[in-house]
This record gives sequence, C-alpha cells and structure tokens, in this order.
Amino acid sequence: MSNDGEGLARFSINQMTVKQLALPELVAACTQLGVPGVGLWREPVQSHGLEATAKLMRDAGLTVTTLCRGGFLTAIDPHARVRAIDDNKAAIDEAATLGTDTLVLVSGGLPEGSKDLHGARSRIADALSDLAPYAASRGIRLAIEPLHPMFASDRCVVSTLAQALDLAEQFPASQVGVCVDTYHVWWDDTAPAQIDRAGRGGRLHAFQLADWITPLPEGVLNGRGQLGEGSIDLRAWRALAEKAGYGGPIEVELFNDTLWTHPGVRLLTETTRSYMQHAC
Repeated sequence: MSNDGEGLARFSINQMTVKQLALPELVAACTQLGVPGVGLWREPVQSHGLEATAKLMRDAGLTVTTLCRGGFLTAIDPHARVRAIDDNKAAIDEAATLGTDTLVLVSGGLPEGSKDLHGARSRIADALSDLAPYAASRGIRLAIEPLHPMFASDRCVVSTLAQALDLAEQFPASQVGVCVDTYHVWWDDTAPAQIDRAGRGGRLHAFQLADWITPLPEGVLNGRGQLGEGSIDLRAWRALAEKAGYGGPIEVELFNDTLWTHPGVRLLTETTRSYMQHAC
C-alpha cells in the first residue's frame, strides 16, 4: 500500500521527538515545514502554560493529536492511588483545554516490593472505573498504550495489545481504547489480530511510529530509532492499522539521545523525510 499522494496530511510529530525545541520554536518549525499535528507532553505544556499552549496551537492552526501522558495506576497504597486518580483527572482536563480528544495512558509498573502482575493489572481496571466516565464527561478518550515487556517491572505492566484490549473492553469504546506504537508491539505475532480486534471494536484511538534499533543503549528507554533505520516494516504496520479502519493521525515518537543532540529544526526536517520515505 502506498500513501505517497497524501504527503504530510496525517503526519504528527510527538513533542518528545524534538524535545530540544521550545514550544514556540516547535510551532514555528511545524508551520514552516507543513506539519499539521503535534502530540504534546504534559510537563513542557505546564512549563509554557496550559492556556498559553492551547492558544499557541490554535493560532498556528495545528492539531493536538494526543496528550501524553496519564496512567501510573498500579499503586497499592490508598493515598498514592487517590493522588494518581486526581493527577489523571487533571490530565483529562488539560487534554480538553488543549483541544485533543485523546489522552495516552502508560499504566505503570510493579509497586516497590511487589511481584504481583495480575494484581497490578486489576488495579488499573479499578482506576479506569473512576476515570473513564470522567473522561467521557470532558469529551476525552483514554488510550491504553502497551509497552514492550522489558518495561513491565518499572513502567508498564500492560505489555501486549491483547492485555490492553482486555482492560479497555470493560468500558465503552467511546471512553477507553488503545494506542498502538510500533516500537512496543512489532515483535508480537498476535498483534496484527489484536489491531483488527481494536478496529472492529472502535478502540483504535492512536497510532505511533518508531523504529527498533540494536544494540539498545544502556537504560534502553532512549533507544527508539529514526524511521527506516531499524528492524520494523513500518509500512506493513500502517497498512494493518488502516485495514482495521484507522484513518487518524500518524504520530512519530522518538526517544533517542543521539537524535536529541541534533538541532531541533534539522531533526524535525529529517523526521518528516523519513516518514515520507518509510511510512507512506
């Protein structure tokens, strides 16, 4: 499947990909390069100011495709759980102010001293029982993002799309779905069927691209490769999402220490070119 004719019409740059750019610089670069969408992160938005960010994006005509991130819902301590719920409700409010309809959830790892994966996943479902109706009242969809199993202990006990959908399907599709990130699911031979399952259920709420490069750096978190430089057939994964009915933004989210040393506008330019070459 070729999508060359659409150019950058569905392209979105995740803010972390070019975190060296301040928000006004990022907006100016997107406008210059014809990038129509941005996936924002809460911390730099808060630094710039929530209302100021919303105005900046509106005035530039840029779409906020997602807000990252909510989640971290696995705590056992009751006070920590209340704090997590309150923080996620704040994230939902921020998403609504920014004009996006999707808050991405990274569910959280094992609490300190715990080895109970099942219990951690059940606490996510309990938290979603509070958060999903609140999100719906603000016009926001929650998108559970499964992360590669290497992050299960400290970052996300939801490791597969099947696990994410098992959680999401306890709630209406308009409230809870999934975020598919190629970096995290490319290894899973059951993922194509789960993408189809998500599409049939109306739960494919976000789609992100990053490549898998080896060797992974020490610490592994910042090893997300530029499109086309690794092992993932990006066009094939995009085709799977589109076959499942996904027609929304395609967000490129790279965490890479080497790429972050590049000038930000140069990196954004490189990323748009890589997207056109390897994902269209």
